Amino acid sequence: MASDGFLQPKCAKWRLCCGLRWQVLIFIPYFSHIVSGQIRYSIPEEMKKGSFIGNVAQDLGLDLKRLRAGRARIVTGESIQYTELKTDKGVLVVSERIDREQLCGDVTPCSFSFEIILENPIELHRVTVEILDVNDHAPLFKNNHSTFEISESVALGSRFVLESAEDPDVGVNGLQDYVFTPNDHFVLKQHSNADGSKYAEMVLQKPLDREEHPRISLKLIAVDGGNPQRSGTVNIEITVLDANDNAPVFNQSVYRATVMENAQKGTYIATVNASDADSFSNGLLTYSFSNLKGNLADLFDIDRTTGKISVAGQIDFEKDKKYEIRVEAKDQGGLTDIGKVVIEIVDINDNAPVINVMSFSSPVSEDVPPGTTIAVINVKDADSERNGQVSCSVDKTLPFQIKSSLTNYYNLITDSGFDREKMAEYNITITARDFGSPPLSSVRTIHLRISDVNDNAPLFDKGTYSAYVTENNSPGMSIFTVSAWDSDWNQNARISYLLEDTQISGTPVSTYISINSETGVLHAVRSFDYEQIKEFTFVVKAQDGGSPPLSSNATVTIFIQDQNDNAPQVLYPVQTSNSLVAEMVPRSADVGYLVTKVVAVDVDSGQNAWLSYKLQKAMDRALFEVGLQNGEIRTVRQVTDKDAVKQRLIVVVEDNGQPSRSATVNVNIAVADSFPEVLSEFIDFTHDKEYNDNLTFYLVLALAVVSFLFITCLVVIISVKIFRWRQSRVLYHSNLPVIPYYPPRYADTLGTGTLQHVYNYEVCRTTDSRKSDCKFVRPCSQNVLIMDPSSTGTMQRMQSENNILDEPDSPLEQKPPNADWRFTQGQRPGPSGAGGPPEMTMGTGPWPNPPTEAEQLQALMAAANVSEATATLGPGTMGLSTRYSPQFTLQHVPDYRQNVYIPGSTATLTSNPQQQQQQQQMLMQQQMAAQQQALQAQPSEASAQPEPPKAAQTPASKKKSTKKEKK
Repeated sequence: MASDGFLQPKCAKWRLCCGLRWQVLIFIPYFSHIVSGQIRYSIPEEMKKGSFIGNVAQDLGLDLKRLRAGRARIVTGESIQYTELKTDKGVLVVSERIDREQLCGDVTPCSFSFEIILENPIELHRVTVEILDVNDHAPLFKNNHSTFEISESVALGSRFVLESAEDPDVGVNGLQDYVFTPNDHFVLKQHSNADGSKYAEMVLQKPLDREEHPRISLKLIAVDGGNPQRSGTVNIEITVLDANDNAPVFNQSVYRATVMENAQKGTYIATVNASDADSFSNGLLTYSFSNLKGNLADLFDIDRTTGKISVAGQIDFEKDKKYEIRVEAKDQGGLTDIGKVVIEIVDINDNAPVINVMSFSSPVSEDVPPGTTIAVINVKDADSERNGQVSCSVDKTLPFQIKSSLTNYYNLITDSGFDREKMAEYNITITARDFGSPPLSSVRTIHLRISDVNDNAPLFDKGTYSAYVTENNSPGMSIFTVSAWDSDWNQNARISYLLEDTQISGTPVSTYISINSETGVLHAVRSFDYEQIKEFTFVVKAQDGGSPPLSSNATVTIFIQDQNDNAPQVLYPVQTSNSLVAEMVPRSADVGYLVTKVVAVDVDSGQNAWLSYKLQKAMDRALFEVGLQNGEIRTVRQVTDKDAVKQRLIVVVEDNGQPSRSATVNVNIAVADSFPEVLSEFIDFTHDKEYNDNLTFYLVLALAVVSFLFITCLVVIISVKIFRWRQSRVLYHSNLPVIPYYPPRYADTLGTGTLQHVYNYEVCRTTDSRKSDCKFVRPCSQNVLIMDPSSTGTMQRMQSENNILDEPDSPLEQKPPNADWRFTQGQRPGPSGAGGPPEMTMGTGPWPNPPTEAEQLQALMAAANVSEATATLGPGTMGLSTRYSPQFTLQHVPDYRQNVYIPGSTATLTSNPQQQQQQQQMLMQQQMAAQQQALQAQPSEASAQPEPPKAAQTPASKKKSTKKEKK
């Protein structure tokens, strides 16, 4: 009975084909794109799916990215794929259950091989996996019971062959020993066959006695060497027969025979023969196969009587090359003998080569260099020796060749360069042929496409083109079409037409001509004039869409054809409107006398420039004629006295174009012998009044322009007047305060004024203060006023002069003018161009046009507002300019340095302190009263229309006004 056990799997280890170390072999035969290597792993059988076999990436020295980029895959051909490559980890794992006994049977060592292929570049690695045996099978007998019939007279030492046990395992795990149950008659002897298998014999060591032991029961145990150990048992029943003392004997121990594979059933192989010395029934022998393994009973058959061995099934050399069969000869008494028959299978060429394309690159660029690998091909032939030797070839007319790389692997490489324009694709037929007799072959066709490379430039039909266009063409008209073709394909053959950047008479060609980039149609950009340009040449470039683009050029010449678009021009006689030109003909002129010649030209060319002359109108047609071709005017007859002195001819000059164009010329002829006679006649010569359309047009145009300008100017002047009037009305009704005019260096003598900071005023005003313009001017260092911070002091000048003007009524004498007085009479205040009284020259005159009291009050209020608004600015200067009159500007301000008048008051600033105190008190009282009146009358005065300025006051009038104020 078989015992179960389990063998722990050994760690997978890798080794070289015939050693304990790993080695990678790189083959570089005739190409540079194939890298090859070999690797070997050893694993136990019956491993689970997904079990680790080995790290292929590490062992082959490959990067994981290389495995993924190269699309690494396993190629096993037609056999079962037991392994799987994990490209993300670079490891090899078990994909199918591996049974060593099913895979290899008794063959040791047991292994299978496959290839790992990577692309871009192509790499080929062979991996061999050795399957280690596991003790998963117990020795097994075919029959649980075995029966022997032995004669009691059998001689001692007789051998009886026992049934052999079969153990599919190999090596240590295979059948190792037989154990026999202890008994008195038989002992067990073990033997080994040539293939390493063992069998046992039962040897009689003690004579049998049928009367004492008619039946003997024994037990045979077969054990293997695994761990744990497994075993199988068979029961042996021995029946003791009556005496048969001679056993059969084969005439030779080993029989050898050969048979062709694929031999038909019943084919004779060999005959075994044994003899038995007994007679009668004890000498009759029967033959049979002993302990056939596997399916041998289905392959061979033996005649039990004759011992003839024949074919019973399909024999395949590729499965087994040799068979060893044991034949048993047995007599009727149960005595046997064993003979061996060795049958060798003769291979025949019954398998054609099998072509497998492992890797194939299509399409291939046409610029690949020779020697580039296109495909990797695997060719297998299951036959042996010469029948299994294969040669691979391709058609020699194609630019390819086959070269061997590894065993059974071939590389299809390019033999020369490609030209897609000549051959865009190839049908490559690969033929694999073995060396059998007769040879067998197989064919595989692959279709290779060649991808295009931009290696052909566009080509024009001609290198030079000529085109003709009639002048005065319409812009955009199609002139000519250039055409080019490119033998490349797709984008590389897409042609664009361009104009080369050239100059035609200093002008870019693009201003003359344009081209459609897709069709090559040339269009005129402008209207051509034959008289300006008769022909021009440019270059058209055809460029494809490849990368980099290729191009070619063609020269195009455009010829301009003339049209009759110009009328003849008369050069002589010259036609003028201001003078009269006449040709003199003496009265003695004969017939054919050359009077003059009409000279004309036509800028056209060809027949358009052929001119003919005709006499359109003449006072006497019988007197003159015009040459048709040369324009010569000659006399037709003799000039007589009756002919008029004044003769006028109208000559028509006409070209030969279609339609024709013409011009006329007036020819004046004087028939006289002397110039005075001609002069007297032509003085009264009245010209024909011809209506000149152009002159009339220009006259009407000029009149229209003048009228338009006049109306425009009139509208502008009226608009400006209205605008100024509206502006003056706005200013007139405004509530802005009026700033009165103050003389330079005016100071508040009482020290209670509102101007507490340094200001500089230069004021010029007109008679109407509400229409005055105010502007800021540059500072003047001579007009700086310094105010006492305590408001108790008086104004002081920055300069050295400290003279004070006294009022005329003051008891103090008035001082003469200062020596630096710089103003002339015309520069002093007053009406424009008017001179002042004599006292003004001396500096004793009154202040011109003094302001009224209301104006003074408004000035004080405005000054107070200005002082408050500018208090944060600190000491500074401010210039104000207000016009009195157009002639009164800043330079007309007099320098009143002797005495200062306060407008509207009788106070005069002097150098006497007592007088200054009195004047300060008076001014204070006047200002307080004026402020109260201003507060009451401010709303009404702000809207009231200002009074016209008063006339200039004299000192006497000042006194009268002062007295009125005191009353």
